[in-house]
Amino acid sequence: MIDNNLQNQVVILTGAAGGIGSAIARKLHRSGARVVLADFNVESASKLASSLDPQGDTVLAIGYEASSSSDADAVVSACISRFGHIDHVIPAAAIYEDQPLATMTDEQWRRTMAINLDGVFFICRQSIPHIRSGGSIVTIASSAAHEGSSSGHVHYGTSKGGILGFTKSLARELAPNIRVNAVSPGTIDTPMVQELLRQEGDKWLSGTPLGRFGSGEEVANVVAFLCSDASSYITGSALHVNGGLYMGG
Repeated sequence: MIDNNLQNQVVILTGAAGGIGSAIARKLHRSGARVVLADFNVESASKLASSLDPQGDTVLAIGYEASSSSDADAVVSACISRFGHIDHVIPAAAIYEDQPLATMTDEQWRRTMAINLDGVFFICRQSIPHIRSGGSIVTIASSAAHEGSSSGHVHYGTSKGGILGFTKSLARELAPNIRVNAVSPGTIDTPMVQELLRQEGDKWLSGTPLGRFGSGEEVANVVAFLCSDASSYITGSALHVNGGLYMGG
């Protein structure tokens, strides 16, 4: 069954080939959206695009390096050329690398900030002039932004904390025409966190009231809600998808 609440709306989704990104892509396309799938792994993005729409009428895949402002320009230009405008932007590209702070190099710190935080700034800055009134931006933060990250991921937690500040500030700046919200996933079973789950999965499960890890589809459902008119009076907020692992504000 197709949910048409985003029928013919145009979405730019970065990090589209990832575990959460691909689930978001599938949900948005089922909801009737036309989607630009931007990812560093253009081969995977292209395969996803073909699986969603073999004819290529409603989906466009494009290579994209999140830390590059020129790549952000290219993604937006390609979107406008193909679909004519933008309704929603979902910057989901991110990395999650293990490295204790004591031995973290300048390059490792900057790489995480460049992809997880700078990349959100680049794609939003370039997209905003083309987003139609009533559109939205949905950023992907993390429970780590609210409660601190797990050991060895200070750079990740810091970058996601920055996403929250960015989201709230931009929501004020773009109101009332464009809504800006964040989704803060908890422990979601995706390839990006497989090593963490192997090492510390029992600990995370023991502290999760729902007793299981989340799925990419469950995050995607919330993202789609925030793009839809069903969330028309929500902006500057972070919605938690974590099975109760974190219950703070």
